[in-house]
Amino acid sequence: MNTKITIAGAEFKNPVMPASGTFGFGWEFSKFYDISALGGICTKGVSLQPRLGNNMPRIAETSAGMLNSVGLQNPGVEAFINEELPFLREHDTVIIVNIFGNTIEECSRLAEILSETDIDMIELNISCPNVSKGGVAFGTDEKTVRQITSEVKRRCDKPLIVKLSPNVTDIAAIARAAEEGGADALSLINTILAMRIDVKNKRTILNNNYGGLSGPAVKAVALRMVHQVYNSVKIPIIGMGGIMTGEDAVEFMLAGATAVAVGTANIVDPFACIKIIDGIEKYMTEHNVDDVKTLTGGVILN
Repeated sequence: MNTKITIAGAEFKNPVMPASGTFGFGWEFSKFYDISALGGICTKGVSLQPRLGNNMPRIAETSAGMLNSVGLQNPGVEAFINEELPFLREHDTVIIVNIFGNTIEECSRLAEILSETDIDMIELNISCPNVSKGGVAFGTDEKTVRQITSEVKRRCDKPLIVKLSPNVTDIAAIARAAEEGGADALSLINTILAMRIDVKNKRTILNNNYGGLSGPAVKAVALRMVHQVYNSVKIPIIGMGGIMTGEDAVEFMLAGATAVAVGTANIVDPFACIKIIDGIEKYMTEHNVDDVKTLTGGVILN
């Protein structure tokens, strides 16, 4: 049974990784299991300068998932390189660093700085719905997506993944713009802009009013978008959105994903990624699948 996949020249021992923002920099989860077992690790978003994030409350439960408005809290790129990266590099897995900025220049500079380190890939976040600058503002317009991807790619010596927002009218058009800009791969979907209200006091629950919806509630939307993008671009896709089990992951691969990223499930169960890896292997055994790559795009349409 072959579970290895390749994205932009980087070889993953299996197609499962934690999604950015749900795994920190790996320290906490390494207390539960050897994180070298993961196909890759996508770090929490990193910016040029440290960020405190949004004021609390910034997490809220929903009936089938969660809302977050953390606001991309992180220690900044210098602290990441000096304090977090050495720990990550102790583990035998692909290291992907998620980056974001308020301007195209900030994103480009981050890519330039991180290109000089021994990370494996960069994921460019143009799709966070809970910050007032950058983030989703970059990810909703084809021209802007093409421009920021092109500028960052020009100064990036690592394979570049572009993370797409679901908060758009035509996800396929946005994906093509990123591909035209030079993206080596795409990841989707990020969270869906949403809100909750406390009916007792008639106030919004999140301090930021709106936040990003994730978890099982978004899975069907994410699957549809992954399938649409798979049929619109030629570069690999990392699919995410409500993946809780191995069968969920297989669904995303059948829809067109080469690999999958696990987000909210990590908050529910710290062993989620390991269980999903096991679940994929169980599916492969039961269905006589010798190579996990053959699952990608294998859905049969009615």
